[in-house]
Amino acid sequence: MPETANVSLEPKAVMRGCIQKVATGPEMSKDLSREEARAGMQAILDGQVDPVQAAVFLIALRMKRETLEECEGVLQAIRDHATTAIAEVEHLVDIADPYDGYIRGLPAGAFLPAVLAACGQPAVCHGVEAIGPKYGATPRMILREAGVDTDLAPDAAAARIARADTGWAYVDMAAFCPGLHALTGLRNLMIKRNCLTTVENLIGPIRARERTDIMVGYVHKAYPPIYAHLARFSGFASGLVVRGVEGGVIPSLQQPGKMFIYRDGGPEQEHPLDPTSVGIQADTRAVPLPAEIAPKKVDGKAQGDADGHAVAREAARAGLAALRGEPGPMRDSLVYAGAICLHHLGREADPESAARRVRQVLDDQSALARFTG
Repeated sequence: MPETANVSLEPKAVMRGCIQKVATGPEMSKDLSREEARAGMQAILDGQVDPVQAAVFLIALRMKRETLEECEGVLQAIRDHATTAIAEVEHLVDIADPYDGYIRGLPAGAFLPAVLAACGQPAVCHGVEAIGPKYGATPRMILREAGVDTDLAPDAAAARIARADTGWAYVDMAAFCPGLHALTGLRNLMIKRNCLTTVENLIGPIRARERTDIMVGYVHKAYPPIYAHLARFSGFASGLVVRGVEGGVIPSLQQPGKMFIYRDGGPEQEHPLDPTSVGIQADTRAVPLPAEIAPKKVDGKAQGDADGHAVAREAARAGLAALRGEPGPMRDSLVYAGAICLHHLGREADPESAARRVRQVLDDQSALARFTG
């Protein structure tokens, strides 16, 4: 069990001690214990730390490179502040897309929970309106554009998941952890990612009555063991860590990839991925941006980034089309990620049968009924 936070020290003294350890240069900085990191983050979330000191704390951790114990402490402090609702289902999967969104393609992850629910697997996704460093299209933006209520309280989201005709929900950071959400402006001023970016999608604001699993994406090769470790620490029974496009849960549709899996709290193991194994042969690695919103290219290089809200609008349109059974890379993305998830969770015997199941709920529009229900 996580340690109990040291509440004997005054918050300003806690933060002063943390900064003195982590912000003394590349050779003299020292690591914090899990409990020190937890106490420092707790003081920040309580609003008892000057924003300048909060930023120094987070940036100094990043500059010296956070240890797993420090990440555990920060994550535990956030979980202590977050509202965790229990959905009256035996088994739930948490689809943990990156909170800073997507800018290079139209993401499909926001539609995956409804697809999984149609396949008999209750699911949840979560996020925030917009945050750096990418300020991309987020699940909240996309779902709102598609007509979904993105302002549910955690208990209401849990109740929606428990409904037999729905089985999925979105819950926003503003609802499940207002203290963390209040740091959005400060984080935007900090510009670069920090340890909050690493841990925030592992909070798990909705849990099942018995077992909750997580599906999370990564890009950089250093992160699978970090995500797996923190997912175990956060209480997820199993973890599926996928090398996904832009750090999301959808692998490349065009080339082989990899994923890391742990079960029942055990060590993670690497597994190969290949889209052709589930009948996908695509010309693009993801759903491409329409020409009218894609950044202009000079000498083959994009000039700037796509607007996140424009990406969200197009992703909503393409996602609803896929739920209506229309072919294309959005449908392929849902088939591929859904098959990986269903097979991992034991809902289907192999990826091929899992892919067939996903195609079925798209073709008969039962996934669409769940999405709009």
